[in-house]
Amino acid sequence: MQRISSLKTGWQLLKSCCEGAAKQVKTSSSASRNYSHGSSSFGLLFDIDGVLVRGRTPIPAAKECFRDLVDRNGKYRVPVVFVTNAGNCMRQTKAEHLSDMLDVEVSPDQVMLSHSPLRMFTQFHKMRVLVSGQGPIEEVAHNLGFQDVITIDTLRDAYPLLDVVDHNRRPKDSIPPTKGLRPIDAVILFGEPIRWETNLQLIVDVLLTNGNPDNTWNSMQYPHIPVLACNMDLLWMAEAKNPRFGHGMFLVSLESLYKKVTGYDLKYEALIGKPSVVTYNYAELLIRQQAEGLGWTTPVKRLYAIGDNPMADIYGANLYNHYLQTSRRTRAQMQAKSGGGGADPLAETVDDSRKMTSAELGGACSAYGAEEDLPEGCSSILVCTGVYSRDQQELPSDRAATVTEQRIFHGHRDFRFDPSLTQPSFIVQDVKEAVELVFQQEGCSLK
Repeated sequence: MQRISSLKTGWQLLKSCCEGAAKQVKTSSSASRNYSHGSSSFGLLFDIDGVLVRGRTPIPAAKECFRDLVDRNGKYRVPVVFVTNAGNCMRQTKAEHLSDMLDVEVSPDQVMLSHSPLRMFTQFHKMRVLVSGQGPIEEVAHNLGFQDVITIDTLRDAYPLLDVVDHNRRPKDSIPPTKGLRPIDAVILFGEPIRWETNLQLIVDVLLTNGNPDNTWNSMQYPHIPVLACNMDLLWMAEAKNPRFGHGMFLVSLESLYKKVTGYDLKYEALIGKPSVVTYNYAELLIRQQAEGLGWTTPVKRLYAIGDNPMADIYGANLYNHYLQTSRRTRAQMQAKSGGGGADPLAETVDDSRKMTSAELGGACSAYGAEEDLPEGCSSILVCTGVYSRDQQELPSDRAATVTEQRIFHGHRDFRFDPSLTQPSFIVQDVKEAVELVFQQEGCSLK
C-alpha cells in the first residue's frame, strides 16, 4: 500500500481545508459568551446509527441528551463532532437531518462522514476516478476535490455489453456500439451500491484491464490501479431486529471475487472511516476548531467517542488512543535525547509490539508526533441501543484466532485482530447515560 509522504503534510492539508470553517466558527461565536471550562477540557465524538437513530427513527434518549448539551441560546457547552461511517450524502444534508431530529442546530462543520479525510489525498484529485456507491456520489467526489469523476452508470452506458447478469438490462435486438472512455486511474468506493452485481462486475473489469475495459482481462498486471475505500462496517443497525449488511460486506465480496479470479489479494491504497486512525485525526481537528470558536485558550486534553459497534467505534477509538500514547512517548523520547535527560517513564507504559499497520492508519504515514497539541487520550463508550447488546459473547482472548464457535471477527481483512481494542472504557445503556458519565468523569455539571 502506498502511503502519504508524511503525517505532518496531511495535518497541514487538513488545516487548510478547515481554515474557512474555523473563521466562520469564530465569527459566529464572537457575539455569544465564551464558556469557562476550568480544569476540564474535553470533546465528544458521536456515532449516529445505533446511537442517535435506528434507520430514520430517533432514539428517545438522544433528544434528551442534546437538550442538556446546549444552553438556552442553543450554544454547545463543549465541542461536539458527529463521526459516522455513512457516506452517500453531503455534509449539509446530514447536518440538516440531525438538526431536525435532535432539535438543536448542527453545523456541517460538526459532521464528519466516512469519506471526509479524502480531502487530504490530493495526489488523486487530478486523476480520472471511478466512484461507486449511491446518492449524489459524483457531487460528493467533486466537493472533496476530485476533478475528473465518472460513475458506474457512466461506465455501463459506455460499455453496454459489460452488465449482463440482469436479463432485463441486457441490450435488446442490435448490439449498441461501445463509446469508449479515457482510461481510469483509480477507484473510490464511497459506500454500498444499490446493484451489487453491476458494481462488482464493472469494478473487477476495471481492475483487470488497467483501467480500460476496452482491453481484455490480464490478471498478470499486478498490482492493479489504486483503490480507496470508505466505510468498512460489516454490519449496521436500522429499524430491523437484526443488523443489516454494510459496505464492509460489499468489500468482502469484491475482495473474494478478485482473489478467486486472479489468485491475488485486492490491495487498498487507503482504508478510510472508522476504525482508521486518519479518521480520528480529522475528527480531532474539527474538535479543536470548535474549541477555538468557544473561546477555549488551552488545547482539548481528552476525547470521548460514543458508539454502538465494537469493531468500528470502540476498536477505532481505542486504536486512536494507542496512537496518541505512542505519539506522546515518541515526543518524550526525542525531548530526552535532545536535552540529554534520562528515559521517560511513559516509554515503559506503551507496548512496542503493537506497531500499527498502514491500513490501520488509514493510508497515513506512521510519523508520530507531528502535532504537539494532540489530546492526551481518547476514551471509548459503548451503548446498547445498536449493533451491540449485553447478551453477546465476548471476543476470544486468542489474538491469532479470527473465527471461533462463539464469535466471528467482524473487522476488516487488513486490520489485525486485537480483542483488547474491542473492549470499551465504559459500557452504558444509551447516549444520555454516556454523556452524563462523561460530565461526571470530568467533574462538570450538565445543568
